[in-house]
Amino acid sequence: MGRLGTLRAVRRGRTAAISSSRPGGPAHESPSILSKAFEVLRAFNSAERVMTLSELARAADLPKSTVHRLLARLVELDAVEHHGDGYKISLGMAQLGAVTPASIMRDLALPHLARLHHWTGASVSLGVLRRFDVVLLEQVARPEWHHRLTRVGARLPANCTALGKALLAWEDLDDLADFLPRPMPVLTPSSIRDVDRLVEQLRGVREQNLARERNETLQGVAGVATSIVINGVAVGALAVLHPVSTPLPPQADTALRDTAGRLGREIQATLREEGRARWFPGTDRRPSDGSPARGPSALT
Repeated sequence: MGRLGTLRAVRRGRTAAISSSRPGGPAHESPSILSKAFEVLRAFNSAERVMTLSELARAADLPKSTVHRLLARLVELDAVEHHGDGYKISLGMAQLGAVTPASIMRDLALPHLARLHHWTGASVSLGVLRRFDVVLLEQVARPEWHHRLTRVGARLPANCTALGKALLAWEDLDDLADFLPRPMPVLTPSSIRDVDRLVEQLRGVREQNLARERNETLQGVAGVATSIVINGVAVGALAVLHPVSTPLPPQADTALRDTAGRLGREIQATLREEGRARWFPGTDRRPSDGSPARGPSALT
């Protein structure tokens, strides 16, 4: 299913959520053991990489006895490891994350990110779109740029970031306004909240394949992004972030677009050589809901 199809599914999900809130609906069912286990796993974050039983229980909002049982099972499954008197996500989970199709794009992108970082001296990021958010897959930056909001794995509202806007611009803009949340989430006072204003901006982004942000993700931070396009679908995006007070070199826009173009061709060549051409976006059949058969999901 393409991303637009996913957005349609999200809207259907909202309708289902309304009906499920009625007495006796699914919203009143007790959370499953699996969902509770994921609440425990999601309690870990870049700021709290090692957590005690008590800390996990508070963060997951679950009874301490329940979390203790869940942790015992998660340790057996190699999802969590002991660390002193606490726990941490296991390397086994990292291994699972490394086998996602998106990891191929990440591996191929790393040398390109490093070159852009060396040339600009700025933070360079790779991201993909998930529903209305952009997920950061990789980043090359100075240590002082590793803010918690922009660390690898962070999930940010697409409308607040140059990465997200570069990706949204390749959607069907005539339909997109119907699926975006109203009002849209914001991270700073400068973030775009109005859907119509965002869509109008995205039309210009699509023409140039360049999106910009200024004080929209973080105060004092500006950025420019461009999409990695395969078969007319944006499978990912590259961004260069820098202090508002320190402009990028004049050739930065061209260098960024050229880099994304090279990376897109490299991705296609690599998948073709490995017999993974079916991972290309635009090659899957039209979804049953009638949405465009544009889905990049096989790749990202």
